[in-house]
Amino acid sequence: MLSRLGRVMDVSFDNAALEVLDQQECLRLLRSVPVGRLVFTEAGLPAVRLVNFFVDGDTLVFLTTAADKLRAAQRVDVVAFEADNVHTDHHRGWTVTAIGHLSVVPEDEHAEVHRRLPLHSWASPTNAHLISLGLERLTGHRLLPWADATQHTDR
Repeated sequence: MLSRLGRVMDVSFDNAALEVLDQQECLRLLRSVPVGRLVFTEAGLPAVRLVNFFVDGDTLVFLTTAADKLRAAQRVDVVAFEADNVHTDHHRGWTVTAIGHLSVVPEDEHAEVHRRLPLHSWASPTNAHLISLGLERLTGHRLLPWADATQHTDR
């Protein structure tokens, strides 16, 4: 595959003919969408919640008033986060998954975070808590049209 500058880019594919994305591309794609899914444990069972978020370096930041997400952050639980953008009509898209420890941003850092990041919450701002997710593991895949993907896996 050629880059915009005409250089050959190293592209790899998994067994399902999905392009494997590198860390930088995963971060770029995460920054391109406003909503993702937080996957955590609630009462011993998997829970999934939509959150709007912002990428700050190697950390995801979001606001919440929900007690379940706040408790997971207070426990510093290991969680997953996924964001994607799929165009089913064109058989194209991508998905990025992050794994890391959830934590509550200390109160004394709130003003600085709010000043730097354009955070917008669906939650009431009066009771919102800042939550962060350190991106300890970041993986991503791009779905290509079938014909494009198979030409790479037949080699």
